[in-house]
Amino acid sequence: MKISQSSGIPIYQQIADYFRTEILEGKYQQGEYLPSIRGLAKDLKISVITTIKAYEQLETEGLVTAVQGKGYYVNAQDAEMLQEQHRRKVEDALMEAIKYARIAGMSDGEVTATLETLLEFEEG
Repeated sequence: MKISQSSGIPIYQQIADYFRTEILEGKYQQGEYLPSIRGLAKDLKISVITTIKAYEQLETEGLVTAVQGKGYYVNAQDAEMLQEQHRRKVEDALMEAIKYARIAGMSDGEVTATLETLLEFEEG
């Protein structure tokens, strides 16, 4: 995991984003524990409080559960929720692409044609 001090995104948010992605992509399975708070803080050379804040955010989102004295473990993921999370990522990425297309002066037709070409290329 790489943390950027200069990204403008709070460190706790970078940590939460990293684990959210890992969980939603299935790299952490149901019942699996996240790295210990102290261990992660030491590895990343950050405050324990920052790590706690990241894990608490994941708990608020329902992705993990805290167990007294053991740490945070991954909750079962609802397939529908996972699909919705992925759709949201696609929408975010497409909105970003549209923003750059506007900057480049591309028409809606050019954007659509580019997407169709990329979809064909990916399939073949």
